[in-house]
Amino acid sequence: MSEQHDLFTTLESEIRQASLNERTRTKLLDNLKQMRATELNILITGATGAGKSSTINALFDMSVAEVGISCEPHTQGVTQYRLNNLILWDSPGLGDGIEEDKRHARLLKNTLRARDEQNRFVIDLVLVILDGGSRDLGTPITLINDVLIPALGEDAQHRLIIAINQADNALKGNQSWDYENNTPTPVSKTYLETMVRSVHRRVLRATGVYLKPVYYVAGHCDGLAKQRPYNLSKLLYLIVERLPKNKRLLLANRTLSPRYENWKDNDASDYNKKTSLSLWEAIFDTTTQGAQYGEEIGSVFGKTGKHLGKIIGGALGACLGGLRYLFGW
Repeated sequence: MSEQHDLFTTLESEIRQASLNERTRTKLLDNLKQMRATELNILITGATGAGKSSTINALFDMSVAEVGISCEPHTQGVTQYRLNNLILWDSPGLGDGIEEDKRHARLLKNTLRARDEQNRFVIDLVLVILDGGSRDLGTPITLINDVLIPALGEDAQHRLIIAINQADNALKGNQSWDYENNTPTPVSKTYLETMVRSVHRRVLRATGVYLKPVYYVAGHCDGLAKQRPYNLSKLLYLIVERLPKNKRLLLANRTLSPRYENWKDNDASDYNKKTSLSLWEAIFDTTTQGAQYGEEIGSVFGKTGKHLGKIIGGALGACLGGLRYLFGW
């Protein structure tokens, strides 16, 4: 990865060149050093065939990913992808047999309970992917209710996201999907919203935890036709909002997919803007935390704002690059 596209390198350069007093400059550089050492860990799980891999590929820039298999006892069998400071944990799928599902449940429990050297949980966020085309959601919902939520404890509502993939296959026939506009038909939208409410109620009734799923399409190509992603920006926004601010900014360091088409089609038009604003606020707040600053500190983020479009890419970058004007920078 070239240095000019690295968020931390860009910020460091701007801090060193800005007209700041040395106390402020030192504080900003210290904050940046801590950011460089921070990691964001997201665990992705779900049923076999639900589209975990396609979701990872759609959300993130896998061309820069480093792949490895963990040899730790509590994570054996989990594939890890490292994208700069982001680590994606791709766990084995469910539904391959009773014994395999039991082993998978034990693996998830151990992984979610693992702590780092500072006694903090290693996994920051869990993304559970359901298959929108399946009529049997019992297995993944049992996993959520009986394994994930108990393992996450009081943090479950803030560290767990449920997402229903393959929304374009939820219904069959002519009313399944509006392929021309890449959006649900009125009939399929009603069905998908009913599915969302059903999953929400089943989890709430069993655990008391309020989780509202989001439905989306990761996108796919069957060799003949290509299905563009849908509501991927909505899923990303939900992920960003679940993360603490000092972790959010790690998603801005060239981890997201640069493909414009991945972020284009959604059920609302403002998810990219909301996500961009959250990332931009995270970058500013985390970098300047504890520093005494005035108007001159804005010079640090002026050129950086322009660079962020290259760092993130696609629709998000284009939006984020202009957000500095909202703050008068």
